[in-house]
Amino acid sequence: MPLISFTGSTDTGRHIIRSSAEHLKTTSMELGGKSPVVVFADADLEAALDSVVFGVFSLNGERCTAGSRVLVERPLYEEFTRRLAERADRVRVALPSDPATEVGALVHTEHYERVLNYVEIGKKEARLLAGGARPDHLTEGNYLQPTVFADVSRDARTFQEEIFGAVVAVAPFDDEAEAIELANATQFGLAAYIWTSDLKRGHRMAHAVESGMVWINSHNVRDLRTPFGGVKASGVGREGGAHSIDFYTESKIVHVALGDVHTPRFGAV
Repeated sequence: MPLISFTGSTDTGRHIIRSSAEHLKTTSMELGGKSPVVVFADADLEAALDSVVFGVFSLNGERCTAGSRVLVERPLYEEFTRRLAERADRVRVALPSDPATEVGALVHTEHYERVLNYVEIGKKEARLLAGGARPDHLTEGNYLQPTVFADVSRDARTFQEEIFGAVVAVAPFDDEAEAIELANATQFGLAAYIWTSDLKRGHRMAHAVESGMVWINSHNVRDLRTPFGGVKASGVGREGGAHSIDFYTESKIVHVALGDVHTPRFGAV
């Protein structure tokens, strides 16, 4: 079957689609993300903090749906960023063989150096609140203390580009309209997370944010049969449940005449 299913970076996905065009292959691409977490001042602060910390730092930050841009309503901004930095400093970075480890090593030295390069870029773009270096107790290996940048502008590379590591960019917003604008201000559109006690606002945000998946007051809690995938530069197509079956199924229609069929007799005498 002329099908290609791929999960990976946006640049690689674009290359695969270009290469497959000659053979008219059908593609399903689950690509990059720079997913926003929008935290309103009326949100459950503890739950939102738990979600942000786990969502961006778990799996060493190497997860496509990581909430790597955190947008916080201004009245809550200073407290939220302070507490987020405190939590990041306390995250246990250690060997993966240790059951108490919360964040381990990045997958490859080349990728580790790429993430460290983004950290150096972030130090020039924004305010470093936590992390930014290898933990003192680890003398070797691809380890990075979870890193928090605050006051990140929408044009900053750490706001726009997928880092794929334990690095989070935090920025304030003043109202719902600005939150939507900032959430949509990247090329990506994989996931989004909305934290508010106002469910009407949560639904408005969910419809306005450009992403394939939205969670309101939760993090990645989903039925595996539901569609998984993104919009814009985050991919083409959907996976999960019947959507996966549809991708790997080719429909064929067979027409059988069960009675007399009248056909206009063009050119007959």
